[in-house]
Amino acid sequence: MSTKSRMRRWLLADLPLRQGQLSGPHVHEVSHEGKPWWKVMCLTGVDYFSTLGYQPGIAALAAGVVSPLATLVLVLLTLFGALPVYRRVAKESPNGQGSIAMLERLLPKWWGKLLVLVLLGFAGTDFIITITLSAADASAHVLENPFVPDFLNGWAVPVTLVLVALLGAVFLKGFTEAIGIAVILVIVYLGLNAVVVVVALEHVLSAPHLVVDWSNLLLNEHGNWWMAVAIALVVFPKLALGLSGFETGVSVMPLVKGTPDDTAEAPNGRIRNTRKLLATAAVIMSVFLICTSFATTLLIPQDKFQPGGEANGRALAFLAHSYLGEWFGTAYDLSTIVILWFAGASAMAGLLNIVPRYLPRYGMAPDWTRATRPLVLVFTVIAFAITIIFDANVDAQGGAYATGVLVLITSAALAVTIVTHRLGERRRSIAFGVITAVFLYTTGANVVERPDGVKIAVFFIVAIVVFSLISRATRSTELRVTGVEMDEEANRFLREYEGKDIRIIANEPDERDEKEYVEKEAEERADHHIPAGDAVLFLEVTVPDSSEFEDVLRVTGEERFGHRILRVEAPAVPNAIAALLLHIRDVTGKLPHVYFAWMETNPLKQLLGYVLTGSGDVPPLTREVLRQAEHDPAARPMVHVG
Repeated sequence: MSTKSRMRRWLLADLPLRQGQLSGPHVHEVSHEGKPWWKVMCLTGVDYFSTLGYQPGIAALAAGVVSPLATLVLVLLTLFGALPVYRRVAKESPNGQGSIAMLERLLPKWWGKLLVLVLLGFAGTDFIITITLSAADASAHVLENPFVPDFLNGWAVPVTLVLVALLGAVFLKGFTEAIGIAVILVIVYLGLNAVVVVVALEHVLSAPHLVVDWSNLLLNEHGNWWMAVAIALVVFPKLALGLSGFETGVSVMPLVKGTPDDTAEAPNGRIRNTRKLLATAAVIMSVFLICTSFATTLLIPQDKFQPGGEANGRALAFLAHSYLGEWFGTAYDLSTIVILWFAGASAMAGLLNIVPRYLPRYGMAPDWTRATRPLVLVFTVIAFAITIIFDANVDAQGGAYATGVLVLITSAALAVTIVTHRLGERRRSIAFGVITAVFLYTTGANVVERPDGVKIAVFFIVAIVVFSLISRATRSTELRVTGVEMDEEANRFLREYEGKDIRIIANEPDERDEKEYVEKEAEERADHHIPAGDAVLFLEVTVPDSSEFEDVLRVTGEERFGHRILRVEAPAVPNAIAALLLHIRDVTGKLPHVYFAWMETNPLKQLLGYVLTGSGDVPPLTREVLRQAEHDPAARPMVHVG
């Protein structure tokens, strides 16, 4: 075996398994052994809780002395905005599809697919920036540690690239036992943070003048408390990093252990436990956000938060070293570095889940994107590029990260608002509508203040849309059918052709009256010299939703005015006809004949129509699909065009 073949085999090793798992909506969700909700919370917590490594510093830099008040606003939005939204998302999407799938179901056909592509752009921004920002902050904790040699100063980019490369290497080898590792990391990390917070607050309480000084500074800058609160309401979107983790929380729902009476249609126990997960994580994070923002603002001089300052991107680590000594501070640094690195692992896992879930099913990505290792290489290269572009700067990437997080939460709030409105839950729909408006404001303010996130998201969106359309066009002549199911009447028609030639007339249904079938049969018999004694079957394919790419072909038999008809619904007419012909060949052992009439239209228009509407110039396209699906010409069903 050549080196190239061995490399290809290694890269695509898990492709058959992931094809079975993620090939379309007709395939059951991947089953997992359920875990207690608090353990799964730790898996989401490595993303959510790890933001404590940089959130207090970013908040102080963005909001200044108003940071504690702005953080309080953010906490209220977390508990009374994001949490209720995602509690409802958990109910509406219990298999982990999340808010993106909810909106896909709410919008029809191509509009739903286009919206998903846009949201995937923002989700990609969220996950990729999670990897690069977490690695950048981990490198800051490495380089600022007093035990690290001085000559490494200025090596933020190389150290970050090494951490990203290690992450990619781990996923190339295979990443398992994530929950067990996450539980240990979260317990240790939150425990160390609790020690830092308690010690910091003790220093604040032992020095009451700190609160007085902060209050005086606040009033000197803003005049009165009402103005300070108003400023907090304006600047709190800059702190939106503290909202991360909710989308991840619902995406891991299949891992949550339910109750014995759960069913696939109504996993109520899993939903209840996921809601416990979301609420507990939100409360824990809210407490830490308020305490850390208050402590860091009062205890750390503002100049320390500036780029190059000792607390920039590592405010709690600065307190840990200052008040608990270098050894405890180093232990805190190590814990932070590991959990930030693992947050990147959580984001990589999210990308490896979301891309195969949607793009290959839409035909908008090559089939190899269902395999893990090629995707890991692609995402690692993108993370390298983002790290270099942003110079491994935590503050610079904060806006991009917040944009991705806020767009996903806003889309979830909008989806929940639409669902409750359609279900006639008037009060809930009004409440969720208000929440949606607040998140729209938060997102808009963040975009205006820090447009880098939108720029990156637009790049991802354009890249996804362009490559998706190219992939859809190049894959359009694949068989695109995952199975053929024929009802009893259709099977009876085939059984009665035993030993006879199977002749099928492709008919585009119109009035479906007796005249239509009589004239169509006469025309095809005359054009193709079908013997008068040979019976024919009509085949009618309709396209309810051409935006779908692949599906199970369900064939129903029908007798109408003495004519036997096979009826099929499919995303594309030529592919459905080809799949059915191959199925008939395999079932009967005879090569079927299919008869078409030429279409008198522009072939380029027909080709475009085929990609967009699933129809087009059916005869040559049917033959091309058959040619690609069956390489032996002698084994191909016969296509006749008159």
